[in-house]
Amino acid sequence: MDNLCHTLVGAALGETGLKRKTRFGLLTLALASNLPDIDVAVFLTPVSSVAFRRGWTHGVPAQVLLPILLTLAMLAWDRRRPPGADEPPARAGWLLLFAYVGVLLHVGMDYLNNYGVRLLMPWSGQWFYGDTLFIVDPWLYLFVGGGWWLARKRGTGRPALVGLLVAVVYVASLVQVAHLARARVLAMWTAQAGRAPRALMVGPWLATPFHKQVIVDTGDGYDTGRYSVLSNTLTLTGREDTLPPGDPAVREALAVREVRDILVWSRFPRFQIVEAPAGRQVLLTDVRFGRLVGAGTVSVPLR
Repeated sequence: MDNLCHTLVGAALGETGLKRKTRFGLLTLALASNLPDIDVAVFLTPVSSVAFRRGWTHGVPAQVLLPILLTLAMLAWDRRRPPGADEPPARAGWLLLFAYVGVLLHVGMDYLNNYGVRLLMPWSGQWFYGDTLFIVDPWLYLFVGGGWWLARKRGTGRPALVGLLVAVVYVASLVQVAHLARARVLAMWTAQAGRAPRALMVGPWLATPFHKQVIVDTGDGYDTGRYSVLSNTLTLTGREDTLPPGDPAVREALAVREVRDILVWSRFPRFQIVEAPAGRQVLLTDVRFGRLVGAGTVSVPLR
């Protein structure tokens, strides 16, 4: 999920009354809810951001260690800056609990979208995809952000709690919808093609939870389309051809490190030969996002 959503979840949790349990309670929840995304610092280095993102800082060791480090930082800050008369003392147990809640919620929410997360890093680079929530979900903004805003305005934690509970019901419902949609699309496409697909994504669209983006890996390309949960209708709208792995142009592109890095992240990679002002090039995109994700698109001139 995006960082605004992560921050709103942490802030809403704090406004339910948890922020009064310990000094820096609200701040710890908000920071922990974003902490695994510390890997965005990779943008300041020559390392490929796409290949590194949602890996080391989202894996099991990070889920264990990051909350401890954040708690130690909060306690160190507490010692350097004495609390005010109206502030509760810093309680290590509560701070550690809040840090774990924030980090684990962050990783869990990232899992639920179609961008993916590598939960087993550093032991395994396998990506896990929940295919339930779009990376930016305005409905979560409404439920969680609205509850947080009303709690702040009214001075009571009830709206924040209600907003979070509505968000939980919303997400749980979409998990069930996602499983149902995938099973139905798999059955429909298999019956039509007479064989099972090599891979399949029935993922979320922005702001439309009952319409799904469909990508079917047929082995030599991708069928794309949409699925309506309410009408149980699968509509295939396009065909995305890709060069085979053994094509000389693909082998030439794979000699470029940036291409190999993007393939670490890519779920449905598409290699195309395109004509450009500088000559023929191999264009690599991911069918999930096409050209919408600039960091996931690269062109390699052919010799």
